[in-house]
Amino acid sequence: MSSIINAIKSILHSMLQLFWFGKKTITNSLSIYIKTSGGSTISVDLDPTWDIKNVKEIVAPKLGLEPEEVKIIFAGKELGDNITISECDLGQKSILHAVKIKSRPKLPQPRHSLIDEDEEQGSKPLCETLRDTMFSNEDGSRNSANAEDDSSSTKVDKKVHFYVFCPTCKALKHGKLRVRCHFCKSGAFTVHSDPQNWNDVLIPKQITGLCENSPELCANLLDNLEPTFAEFYFKCSEHTSLGEQDQAVPLYLIRPNLSNVPCLACADVSDPVFVFPCPEGHVTCLDCFRQYCITKLNERQFWQHPELGYTLACPAGCVDSFIKEIHHFRLLTDNQYAQYQRFGTEEFVLRSGGVLCPQPGCGMGILVDDPDCMKITCINGCGVMLNICF
Repeated sequence: MSSIINAIKSILHSMLQLFWFGKKTITNSLSIYIKTSGGSTISVDLDPTWDIKNVKEIVAPKLGLEPEEVKIIFAGKELGDNITISECDLGQKSILHAVKIKSRPKLPQPRHSLIDEDEEQGSKPLCETLRDTMFSNEDGSRNSANAEDDSSSTKVDKKVHFYVFCPTCKALKHGKLRVRCHFCKSGAFTVHSDPQNWNDVLIPKQITGLCENSPELCANLLDNLEPTFAEFYFKCSEHTSLGEQDQAVPLYLIRPNLSNVPCLACADVSDPVFVFPCPEGHVTCLDCFRQYCITKLNERQFWQHPELGYTLACPAGCVDSFIKEIHHFRLLTDNQYAQYQRFGTEEFVLRSGGVLCPQPGCGMGILVDDPDCMKITCINGCGVMLNICF
């Protein structure tokens, strides 16, 4: 008898959901994909003013579940019912994950956990919980220029701004932080704690979490070797999502100017700025950084670092200030960046004991493996014969 009553309630609930959805008017359609734990993908149109509870009511019937049996995961967080779509900073074709709630043992909370017991049933997305002050410096310390006005900087409570080089847009763009399982790469992953600085984001295996895709496999429960870790990556916020493999390079040295620090070169205050990775955290505006790069490039004064490649250091001469992520040089024009790549390749060839073809318009780099070889021919099409002397 109870099974019949439950079946009737389920049918009535589904009818009410369809009636509710039919009555809803989408004033600003946002096309979203929802991936399920079963591997299927559902395409839905959502209104940014709707909340996650509304999303569950739409998705649950398609999964044969009740809304209270579904949790929605996005960017490493189980989203609370009262969170609106607009708060999630979703773009067109973004992906949410719908997972059936299942009982599981309570996991221990790791370091600097921001998850309270009252929030276990859902929380805010990362774009709402992270603040720019967390990412002002990699180690959380303050540079000398910022230390002058401690009172003003502590009042800043802006949402975090990330900057990326987007390979699709081929330009500097605003970025979005995303999370997936370090082992299986599934986006159905919830972090145990928010990242607190750039080290948490850029260095692997800093923050643990729960993978809803295959917790037994990802947590290595059979041999108990290590916990399941979060893998952070970035997406461009200015073009339609191309799926979960759509990624952009984080330009983590470009940051908001929280304390209005003047440029080291022109003394103007601008936003955003380039912060050199030196202990002093010297700041330049983006225009002066570009000019610095162009000047050094024209004079062929980039440094061929054995580990980092063709790069630059802080113009103030600070130690340990080389730029590690060379995509920051994509702030140059396409022609200038092509020149940067050519000069870097030539420097590598010369430092490796090779030679450059002297034919005008060629410049092919040649590495000779045989020390007994006295003559070689350039195979770049020019056919120049070179005499090699060691």
